[in-house]
Amino acid sequence: MKPEKAFRIRLVKILEILRQETDEDNPMPTNTLIKKLADQGIECDRRTLYRDIQVLNDYGYEVLRTRAISNEYYVADRSFDIPELRILLDAVQAASFITPKKTEVLVDKIADLAGSHRAEVLKKNIMRFNITKHTNEAIYYNVNEIERAIMEGKKVSFFYFDYNAHGERVFRKDKKRYVINPYATIFSNDNYYLVGYSDKYKNVAHYRIDRMEAVEVESEDITPVPAIEGFDITEHKKQVFGMFVGEEERVSIQIDNSLIDAVMDKFGEDVSLTDRGDGTAQLEISVQISPAFLAWCCAFGDKLKVVYPKTVVASVKKYIANLMKTYDINN
Repeated sequence: MKPEKAFRIRLVKILEILRQETDEDNPMPTNTLIKKLADQGIECDRRTLYRDIQVLNDYGYEVLRTRAISNEYYVADRSFDIPELRILLDAVQAASFITPKKTEVLVDKIADLAGSHRAEVLKKNIMRFNITKHTNEAIYYNVNEIERAIMEGKKVSFFYFDYNAHGERVFRKDKKRYVINPYATIFSNDNYYLVGYSDKYKNVAHYRIDRMEAVEVESEDITPVPAIEGFDITEHKKQVFGMFVGEEERVSIQIDNSLIDAVMDKFGEDVSLTDRGDGTAQLEISVQISPAFLAWCCAFGDKLKVVYPKTVVASVKKYIANLMKTYDINN
């Protein structure tokens, strides 16, 4: 091997070992580091190691040294610190669309970013969430193909299924492929969705990625449509409840002040609110009227009242009436 190539490989391996196996509480002695390099077939002595580490530091890789009987080295600067990794671990544990098998793989990968010593501590202190996880392992392949279609500007196709009372998959449209113009993927209400435009139905629709099978990138380019131009995915997500799409309306809602936090959690802190001075506030929002939105309105009982427009008020009343019929003691 040419000296220059050997030098580059040695630098990479030194950094790799130190990043994986050291931190400020667990520095690695010179002799140990040299032995680990030798175990990988890389010759290195003390002077060479000292010079190599100096090169790494000169180029911005922070390799620190402590003085003991011999020098000890460690890497403290990492892409993620412990609180950040803890947030990522908790997010993976809490995400229902990530299967149990993939959850374990991701937990190991994320924890390893902290180095081997802290990885063990992180994994021992993981909070196990009581979350029902999906079992469709194909979701990762589905996401990969969808993202590839979006990047290449191509349509995407797939089979789409629901579950019947026996827990069996029932494919929609007699197992004919959906062909969609993909726009974005979003996470909402513990599920992962594809937001796309249907040429056939001329509308923006949502599809749960865990309910897709045999996702393929089509050779046909995405159809440019006015509905997608200037599309704001953040604003769209605020308007859509439970991914049930309906007609968009400007709605006026009277809420008790105790619901302001819940409203801001749902619509953001820049939501249009007016203090009515009597312990209530007026909320003005643009939403897509759907069963999920009507259910949300009713969830707060007498602390929330839709006051405008009359068509939406009538929809709320009809929703409540149908719900009452369900629980009618005479039925």
